[in-house]
Amino acid sequence: MEKEKLRSEIEEQYKWDLEKLYKSDIEYEKDFPKLQKYVEKVESFKEQIMKSSTNLYEFYQAMENLSRLTFKMFMYVHLKADSDTSNSGYQNQKQYLEKINEEINQKLSFTTPEILETPYEKVKQFIKEDQRLEEYRFDLEQMYRYQNHTLSKKEEDIITKASNAFGTGSEVFYYFDNADIDLGQIKDEQGNLVTLTNSNYTKYMKSKKRSVRKDAFDHMYTYFSKFKNTIAAALAGNIKENFFHSDVRKFKSPMEESLYADNIDQTVYDNLIEVVHENLPIMYEYMKLRKKALQLDELHMWDVYVGMLEVKDKVIPFEEGKKLVFEALKPLGEEYIKSLHKPFEERWIDVYPNKGKKSGAYSWGCYDSYPYLLLNYNDTIDSVSAMAHELGHSMHSYYSNLNQSYINSSYPIFLAEIASTVNEVLLNDYLYKNAQTKEEKILYLTEFLDTVKGTIYRQTMFAEFEKIMHDKYQNNEPLTEENFSTTYFELNKLYYGNDVISDDFIRYEWARIPHFYTSFYVYKYATGLSSALAIASEILKGSKQAKEAYLELLKSGGSDYPLKLLKKAGVDMMTKEPIEKALAMTKEKLEELKELL
Repeated sequence: MEKEKLRSEIEEQYKWDLEKLYKSDIEYEKDFPKLQKYVEKVESFKEQIMKSSTNLYEFYQAMENLSRLTFKMFMYVHLKADSDTSNSGYQNQKQYLEKINEEINQKLSFTTPEILETPYEKVKQFIKEDQRLEEYRFDLEQMYRYQNHTLSKKEEDIITKASNAFGTGSEVFYYFDNADIDLGQIKDEQGNLVTLTNSNYTKYMKSKKRSVRKDAFDHMYTYFSKFKNTIAAALAGNIKENFFHSDVRKFKSPMEESLYADNIDQTVYDNLIEVVHENLPIMYEYMKLRKKALQLDELHMWDVYVGMLEVKDKVIPFEEGKKLVFEALKPLGEEYIKSLHKPFEERWIDVYPNKGKKSGAYSWGCYDSYPYLLLNYNDTIDSVSAMAHELGHSMHSYYSNLNQSYINSSYPIFLAEIASTVNEVLLNDYLYKNAQTKEEKILYLTEFLDTVKGTIYRQTMFAEFEKIMHDKYQNNEPLTEENFSTTYFELNKLYYGNDVISDDFIRYEWARIPHFYTSFYVYKYATGLSSALAIASEILKGSKQAKEAYLELLKSGGSDYPLKLLKKAGVDMMTKEPIEKALAMTKEKLEELKELL
């Protein structure tokens, strides 16, 4: 086994250049007095913000200075800490800065309530008086949307103090699923006893040896079934909290409150579930094909993740992987490809793993830095895919920061996964079309279909489960373990079809899904992939209009509500068409796979 390299042993060209943020720790430290001055400047506006249009503009300028500096400082210590998690100095700096930020937020909590005390008509008059405020129009509009859902100062103070008592259900689940979890031991493919964990569960569910998959499945759900009533109480508590918050904030339901943040109509949520229901035969056909390809008499829930054939892993060095990404993304046009050189030439990317480096991959930056990428490239096709994915995020941020003011540059979560997924779809399409063997073609088609299965079908099933359970509570039905388990079991049977045996243990899968504690969130994964597939399918057809509209979406940042920005890009999520397009593309891929098999 190759020894993990130290940070100092990695070549500079493969490490991110943080000098865009600060040239040294000494320079970083010098910004603390400036941070304090910015805080004092914002504090000086207390009870003065809405006295005049000039005051409002100058307040925004002061807030922007503070926000940009805080974020810049955060970026520096976080990226340093992630480069080497064993460096206690940067870990301590990170915690210190987080504590300072908490204190700043407490000091400045007066700002939004003070603005909202003024009628919106007066704000519009201010914008007319001072054209400089035009830049902040959308931010003010978003703020005032919550005017009817904001309580009096006294009531808000009570809610803030009570918030410490909320989140118990989520916290119970967190410790249960992380600190206290004990899934026991199973035998791996070589017959060795290994400890099963949340982290390696997926690995064993993809094992070529069926007994390993079944053991992993049984151990996972034996554990959760033992504590089903405890977890049901935690999730029920979370749902009750949702209704408390939506009720005091004067929303009709928790779903309305959740969708309100992005100005999303419930039609989007309902359309997703309806269209996926209409296209369940695609999933059924895929499961039937999987059963045949694996040569199984019965297809169980522990058989739905394993690859359908053995393909030897290719070794793809970073420079080769980089070339693959550039070739795959050519359909996005010359402007995009030209910009794509920047992450590599300007060292936005931290490429290789090193001792103490944070695992996984991400894209993260601030308005005054590069949109940095953390990778742990290991010469596999999966690491090429991760690079394409994170480059999608970084290019979205790059175009947004380049074309939008600071206040309008940050795009919402609803849009966040589209750029990354478009890149993944284009890479998958390129690899499939340029595959040298039939086996490789089958591999790339299967990867595409498994992504749709996991992100559109499965996340929609989760979204429907959330909706049903909240509706049950609203209709005064008890949120018992039996109610959770039966509802989930019936949905699982509906979504996977008759060619998959919905093993009894799968009724407890709801008990291990952390996303259920951030309610009405998972649907964004499904709408994000649907939007990305709808966009990518038009780009791959060579549509110049689709390509230009997509680049315009990346440049728009958070300058408008996500549904409006998507519509300009040719994706109208208020209709069923984008989801139908995505699933039509899926059906085409399925037919190609059937022919190859």
